[in-house]
Amino acid sequence: MTRTALEFVPPNLDAGKERAVEEAHKIRDRSRECGIEGKIDHLMIPGMIVEDPDRPVEMKPKMDPLDTWKAASPELPGMRGLCTQVTAFLDETALRQRFEDLRTAGIDGIIFVGVPRTMADGEGTGVAPTDALANFKEQVPNRGAILIPTREAEDGRFNFKCERGATFGMTQLLYSDSIVRFLREFAEQHPHRPEILLSFGFVPKLEQRLKLIRWLIQDPGNPLVEKEQEFVTRLSEMSLKEKKRELLDLYKRTIDGVRDLGFPISIHLEAPYGFTRPAFETFATLLDYWEPSKA
Repeated sequence: MTRTALEFVPPNLDAGKERAVEEAHKIRDRSRECGIEGKIDHLMIPGMIVEDPDRPVEMKPKMDPLDTWKAASPELPGMRGLCTQVTAFLDETALRQRFEDLRTAGIDGIIFVGVPRTMADGEGTGVAPTDALANFKEQVPNRGAILIPTREAEDGRFNFKCERGATFGMTQLLYSDSIVRFLREFAEQHPHRPEILLSFGFVPKLEQRLKLIRWLIQDPGNPLVEKEQEFVTRLSEMSLKEKKRELLDLYKRTIDGVRDLGFPISIHLEAPYGFTRPAFETFATLLDYWEPSKA
């Protein structure tokens, strides 16, 4: 299975269903304006949880991904759904009911994630993501895991997730082509060939002041991530024409480097600062070069 997904962050709880509908209309209108209507076939709705107190943009209580999907999907006929699900705070019975509700509503892929960065792996009273991958194979056919190619020991971590039952991996936002080397070496050492959702994000000038994307991809002490953060900073300072060119170059190097390694390749697009016209123009530039439906 391959797809082109767009991240749809749930609106603030106090904005309600109306805001979710408004955002769905933005996706429809921007897609039409930029010539990519019909090319995006999935919404990826993250389950938002409170993380570090130093988050540069305050995170207020968010709508539940299921409620967000129910509000937005009727406005986008034919769209399918993906979501992330924190498993560490729900027991197996509660998770089973949750997955049933998501699947019934039209969510056809669920990415199992663990505790926030403020907690250590293994904390939480619920089910660890790797256990969920194994325990819900029958109920959830498309089971996802997070893949961060710049993270230390990620090869072994991702291999274990595949062994436990992950059928696809969704990368962290990519601002280098580190994923190419990662997947090449992974293919040489392991038999698993899960679908890979490659995540690319638009960087507006607002990033210069807020630095949200730099915060999202942070990994203190990791020189590879420091270089990615520097690239994000440079992108934020460029004109739209320049950043389109730079992101397209990264996209080309990444796609050309991974598409013959045996992994089904999908695309995950993110606009962390909102569904703006420049963001969709950039997405159109990327998809014009390559999109999963034409692979």
